[in-house]
Amino acid sequence: MTNEQIISKAKQWLNPVYDEETRNRVQYLIDNDLKELDECFYRDLEFGTGGLRGIMGVGTNRMNIYTVAMATQGLCNYLKKTYPGELLKAAIAYDSRNNSALFARKTAEIFSANGFMVYLFEELRPTPQLSFAIRHYGCHTGVVVTASHNPKEYNGYKVYWNDGGQLVAPHDKNIIAEVQAIKGIEDVNFDAVEKIILTVKDDIDKAYIEKMKLLSLSPEAIQRQSNLKIVYTSLHGTGITLAPRLLKEYGFTNVMTVAEQDKPDGNFPTVHSPNPEEPAALALALKKAEAEDADLVMGTDPDSDRVGIAVKDNNDKFILLNGNQTGSLLVYYLLRRWSELGKLDGKQFVAKTIVTTSLIEKIADTYKVDCYDVLTGFKYIAELIKNLEGKKQFIGGGEESYGYLAGDYVRDKDAILSCALIAEMAAWAKDNGKTLYNLLIDVYLEFGMYKEGLLSLTKKGKDGSEEISRMMEQFRTTPPTELDGSKVLLVKDYKNNTIKDTATNSITETGLPKSDVMQFVCANETIVTVRPSGTEPKIKFYFSICGHLQSRDDFEKENTALDARIEALKKVFA
Repeated sequence: MTNEQIISKAKQWLNPVYDEETRNRVQYLIDNDLKELDECFYRDLEFGTGGLRGIMGVGTNRMNIYTVAMATQGLCNYLKKTYPGELLKAAIAYDSRNNSALFARKTAEIFSANGFMVYLFEELRPTPQLSFAIRHYGCHTGVVVTASHNPKEYNGYKVYWNDGGQLVAPHDKNIIAEVQAIKGIEDVNFDAVEKIILTVKDDIDKAYIEKMKLLSLSPEAIQRQSNLKIVYTSLHGTGITLAPRLLKEYGFTNVMTVAEQDKPDGNFPTVHSPNPEEPAALALALKKAEAEDADLVMGTDPDSDRVGIAVKDNNDKFILLNGNQTGSLLVYYLLRRWSELGKLDGKQFVAKTIVTTSLIEKIADTYKVDCYDVLTGFKYIAELIKNLEGKKQFIGGGEESYGYLAGDYVRDKDAILSCALIAEMAAWAKDNGKTLYNLLIDVYLEFGMYKEGLLSLTKKGKDGSEEISRMMEQFRTTPPTELDGSKVLLVKDYKNNTIKDTATNSITETGLPKSDVMQFVCANETIVTVRPSGTEPKIKFYFSICGHLQSRDDFEKENTALDARIEALKKVFA
């Protein structure tokens, strides 16, 4: 767009239908900062398959009450077409980010103006509790205002369907079309009906906690190890509202929080990034854990759907586990305890994404439990749970990006429940004379030592986007024949729904929805997955390799060897 076009578009926001603060800010940008004006108005903030996410501010390309209102109106329009004549219901929650409560309130008002019965959380709460509330209250949809672990300048708007899972086909694309059909705020019904906006109070906390307690598998071990020293941090997010409480309900009596990070704060003053995947985010928790000689460290992101943990190694030093390691331990613990309790009857399953460690599948095979692979994104695990409801029971699973779930009361990754089960697993291990570090080595000894790595290449702008497309096309036309010193046996093309066996040239189907992903499976179990990011100008390479640990004493040596193999693979694709 030209400067004149952008200024003309911005001047529409000087109309009195916009609030005074918004009008003043737009006028300031027109008069003083055309570069920022361009960023705010050069496009409309995209409503993607999950909803909205963007920097907060005025303009069509920013998160504000007007872009939120237009998205909500589009969502309302689709739901009214999908469920004609029904009394529609929506649940709305929000996290600790700046403006989250404001955006949630505006969302509730638009829903009510369209005749929806609205269940609006009175205070900030974790995203998984919104998923739980949708089914608890029998809602048709739900919205949580959050930008997950993005920087403080961001906020977002995540949409859920009536099963408590995030949007999947065909609803995702259909809702996008309805949102795109909203041309301006004149298409939005702002006439709120207050009497049908119901306040959700602590009754939902009690209901959630009671269901989560049903998923405990080792209450006796917790009773014996109730004094397990746990340090927990909410990183200024929603986790503080429920994680310590659920840990206490599970039976843990020695839970310490990081006081500097207890208070919900959208500016996240003590961390550069509130992301438990990044070691720096857990620095204060680790400092406290060392001072208190704790057994376990756990930290959740602002909306409490991801959890990072640290455990003691054999030298009593805290080390961070990655998402694949925590996920593997959790699945191992769940399956072992289900087996020991005589609960496995062949009608259970676990699930993971295609870029999550194959170790989970190896563990599931040993326990004769089906393990399903789904595309990247927890919404596909939720969809699988829904499709198998009444046929098979979901035990647990997750993804490499620190998101896990057990049971099916929630239909999204749940860091609150994960904290309770990870602590229970640590208590169970301690009850058996082990640490979680020892338990991880046990898993490697029994099932193989799997190691994963990630390479992200940033390719900005139009040229970058075109380069990523060319790279993906090249992988399709001339896939590698050998990786990590091993022959490529299978070439999986999820965009074209094909799996090619390189030995026989036979073609089968992936069985998953189409997605722009390539995967190469080697004879030595090495797997390389290539996918463009859906939210950033990046192409990502996921590496999974397998070694064979002969004894505990060989762990460090084998770990170093596996790291070297991953670094060598990165150089191939860098």
